[in-house]
Amino acid sequence: MKISLVLLTFNEIDGVRALLEKVPLDSVDEAFAVDGGSTDGTREFYARHHFRVVEQTSRGRGEAFRIAFATATGDALIFFSPDGNEDPADIPKFRPLLEQGYDMVIASRMMKGARNEEDHQRFKWRKWANQAFGIMANLTWNRRPFITDTINGYRAITRNAWEQLRPDGPGYTIEYQSSIRAFKRRLYIAEFPTTEGARIGGQSKAHSIPTGLRFVKLYLRELFLGQHFNKANK
Repeated sequence: MKISLVLLTFNEIDGVRALLEKVPLDSVDEAFAVDGGSTDGTREFYARHHFRVVEQTSRGRGEAFRIAFATATGDALIFFSPDGNEDPADIPKFRPLLEQGYDMVIASRMMKGARNEEDHQRFKWRKWANQAFGIMANLTWNRRPFITDTINGYRAITRNAWEQLRPDGPGYTIEYQSSIRAFKRRLYIAEFPTTEGARIGGQSKAHSIPTGLRFVKLYLRELFLGQHFNKANK
């Protein structure tokens, strides 16, 4: 199986500078970045390190996923955001599960043995919201083992699964939508525990309340579409 690693960036110079050399490129067959028009030196840093960059002319994380699949040559793609939240040492853990035949593999921040960045806090608002959306999706569509982290973007998706799911979600809803549609298609999903680190440089670009409202809207849309989402995407 040929596996492509995709780094997703938009003005992440601090994270890229700290993490690029820690990315185990020897564990994948191909690696490149999809960059949404960084102006903080991220693209120049990639160029100095001879790391391939694919330009993203239209904004949004969902579009970055679609560009990555249109560009990559791998049978499966691993998506990694070098912002400090995701541990590059976990990248080699995806391959064995993909080679076992799983359609999607998620690095879970919620399962036993994992750690969420809010776990040290008394009120874990972001974690609780993520878990709530996960419960909604599992109870509505999942007929296989419970998936603990339906939203985390640190995941791998096979090309065959992507072509079945045809996710059209905008922005940060793309991961939630791909999980929901995998449930609908009864695809095989695996998880492994990960430790979510502190963000490196700046604030998250996913603001909690607007992003949460988009998740609600996407959930309702998927509820309405049912199994007919392929027709809706044509």
